[in-house]
Amino acid sequence: MPDTQVAVIGAGLSGLACARALSDAGLHVTVFDKGRGAGGRMSTRRTDHGAFDHGAQYFTARDPEFQAAVAGWVAAGVVAPWLGNIGRIGEGPGMEPSPGERYVGVPGMSRLLRHAAGDLAVDFETPIMSVERFGGTYTLRDESGRALSGFDRVVVAVPAPQAVRLLSAAPVLAERAAAAGIAPCWSVMACFDAPVPTPLDGVFIVGKAVSWAARDSSKPGRAPGERWMIHGHWEWSAQHLEDAHESVSAVLMTAFFEALGVPEQAPSFLATHRWRYALPVQPLPEDFLYDAAAGIGACGDWCNGPRVEGAWMSGAALARAMLNS
Repeated sequence: MPDTQVAVIGAGLSGLACARALSDAGLHVTVFDKGRGAGGRMSTRRTDHGAFDHGAQYFTARDPEFQAAVAGWVAAGVVAPWLGNIGRIGEGPGMEPSPGERYVGVPGMSRLLRHAAGDLAVDFETPIMSVERFGGTYTLRDESGRALSGFDRVVVAVPAPQAVRLLSAAPVLAERAAAAGIAPCWSVMACFDAPVPTPLDGVFIVGKAVSWAARDSSKPGRAPGERWMIHGHWEWSAQHLEDAHESVSAVLMTAFFEALGVPEQAPSFLATHRWRYALPVQPLPEDFLYDAAAGIGACGDWCNGPRVEGAWMSGAALARAMLNS
């Protein structure tokens, strides 16, 4: 087993959790990702106006195993508690507090991913388009048609709709992945010259096109400045998935100010990002998918609940299953 060659497709937290556990056990692991760096939906967008956590905003830790991992990240200085004032605005009057312990990567969410990648062998800017099995080993083909051969096992750690195609060597797993429901999300990044007049640093919003907004610069380790991250509700995002970026930002900005009950102000910087596969609204009950005979599996928050914690635990659980098979 120490000579086992493993390909992990996807350098998000789930894929890296799985890759790290397999590598620590002595397996030879190579991670492939289409992006320029680790992160997936925990990416950090860097701009001339500062950085934005334009995907995952924070995470919580409920399971003891994950709590132990978080404690290690805090000790390493790559994660810190976010002590911002978080509230909830419903359809009725007033605002309700939303207490709880929340964590973020420092100085951005992607810092945790870079830490998790560590010394792993990661091939970035390598979109894997297919996974084929020949004579007991797997060959991956990237976007250019290049063959990456000689893998004994494969981990697919990408959103469920993308995983279906990569799991063609295990049709039962592909069918299960197809059953997961993944919703999109429009994200708006806005910078203002003057503070938005609200005591809130983060707010859940009910009954609007916007579902969440956060003063990104209130998180620990961030540069100063009035930077806000605004997320569209998944149902609204699905209905307007193909709309122009300009019209999306206009609607979500207006909804944001209306929800807060403050006058609109023009941003000094504005950008949008469309996450086609953002939120598992119908996750699978399984912690992961794995065909031990075929040596291929899949993991992600669409297997174990739509949270950062779920993604990490799914990857770690799949690694244990692979090491025990």
